[in-house]
Amino acid sequence: MLADNKLEVLKELIRQSSREEIIWTNGYLAGLLAQKEVQQPVEITTNNVTVKPTIIYGTETGNSKKLASQLQALLKKNKIQSKVIDAFQYPVEKLDKEEFLIVIMSTQGEGDPPQNAIKFFDNISNSSANLAKTRFAVLGLGDSSYPLFCKAGEDIDQQLKRLGAQQAVPFQKADVDFTPVAESWFAAILNSLQTINTGNATSVAVTSAAVVEKKNYTGIVRHKVILNDRDSKKETHHIEIETDEPVVYEPGDAIGFYPENRREELLEIAVLLKAEARSNELLTKNSRGLSKKSLDALSKVFEITITEDKADLLDILKKYPIKEGVSFDSVLELLHPIAPRLYSIASAAEAHEGEIHITVSKNTFTVDNTIKTGLCSQFLADFTKDQEIAFYIHKNRNFKLPEPDKDVIMIGPGTGIAPFRSFLAHRDATGAEGKNWLFFGEQHFVSDFYYQTEIQEWLATGVLTHLDTAFSRDQKHKIYVQDRLKQKAKEVCKWLENGAYLYICGQKDPMSTDVEMVLRDIIATEKNVSTEEAKTILESWETEGRYQKDVY
Repeated sequence: MLADNKLEVLKELIRQSSREEIIWTNGYLAGLLAQKEVQQPVEITTNNVTVKPTIIYGTETGNSKKLASQLQALLKKNKIQSKVIDAFQYPVEKLDKEEFLIVIMSTQGEGDPPQNAIKFFDNISNSSANLAKTRFAVLGLGDSSYPLFCKAGEDIDQQLKRLGAQQAVPFQKADVDFTPVAESWFAAILNSLQTINTGNATSVAVTSAAVVEKKNYTGIVRHKVILNDRDSKKETHHIEIETDEPVVYEPGDAIGFYPENRREELLEIAVLLKAEARSNELLTKNSRGLSKKSLDALSKVFEITITEDKADLLDILKKYPIKEGVSFDSVLELLHPIAPRLYSIASAAEAHEGEIHITVSKNTFTVDNTIKTGLCSQFLADFTKDQEIAFYIHKNRNFKLPEPDKDVIMIGPGTGIAPFRSFLAHRDATGAEGKNWLFFGEQHFVSDFYYQTEIQEWLATGVLTHLDTAFSRDQKHKIYVQDRLKQKAKEVCKWLENGAYLYICGQKDPMSTDVEMVLRDIIATEKNVSTEEAKTILESWETEGRYQKDVY
């Protein structure tokens, strides 16, 4: 018997395979079994387990939280009580009371912990607790495309060792496709707990972190259009990239780009460092939004005290008096390579053969009364049409369509519409029978209704069963997608009770947080349960894969 998520993957693989491929796969698996090369899953059942582990998660997009919940469910199935806690809420002063500590930590930016784990990270780094009686295990989540892969998890692992804690399971790094690594690591955790309590060890092989070399592609930017009308306060681009080489991707996947700094900005930096001729050496170095860690390092080089927690290098050079004689090389050494940027793919291979589409909103913000723009969104907005661009495909196995006959509810305001355009185009092209309900929101109907013509056509042909829009600035009181959800509470709940899959894409804060709160309220009211019970129901759907988020 396969777990539901594995069965879904197998069904999808079979659906995409020819008869000859299925026959080959059958023979291949039979051969593996004959050679006894398939490792059987470790089924560990324990009785009288006394150690109750604490699972702490640090997450930006929700993957660490999801894994923490899955691990807790596995432990519960094996009669092991555990508690899951957000790193932000964990009282570090109680660290030395822990018998078995499990940390699942993602990495952000320049090897930093996610926002919810910064306080935890700082407290544990400054702690002098004696953890000689504490066993621990750390799983790091990351993306090997980034320079400091799983650095935050690695740092937590080292800090726990420094405090004398005993490593129960070796530190494990997990790349983008983290599921097989995490499942193997879970089995090792389970085995360690059994050994502690019963003394009966079971040999468990932990799958090593498969750091997959990303395949780089090149394509031509063939089409660019601004989706907003001229009166809009936003600048959202629809960009189409044409490729000669076949590029395999699925709805829900993302595309990664390697942005470059703006040359005029780099020239300013080089001039201030008295190295004008070397400005191009900064082209692929991250000089924007430097973290506190990088700014502290610059403070030492410049022999100044930088008070900002986050800042651009150019702003620092303009604001602070720099010690005479600071070398360009000493600054260059401290700058990490620019990390790639990810965008949800807005096309479907079945409907847009030989093309990949993206939806990019130029990010504009103000720092100290100065208007700034996002590095990659500006890079793409400025990118010259008919020029070659490099990219790679970022597989996202945690944001995938269900079986063709399953219903889906998609909540995607703003550029969160991108993957749902892919979902709908795919379902239209493949004749999927499941019903589709879209919630979309932006500022104005006239100027900000992205992909309006296509969406209305899908509505007319029945591909889209329901469409609910929320244009916040078109009336006196602002209306958002969560308000539309409230208005359709009974039908939303009916869809969910009938097995519909639920998807959210867009900004994490405040959008996805607000939407999730409304969903909990809808479930609590319509099912007549407490808010806590509704939260548990939503979390169980997330664990099962029926509730998926792609938020940023």
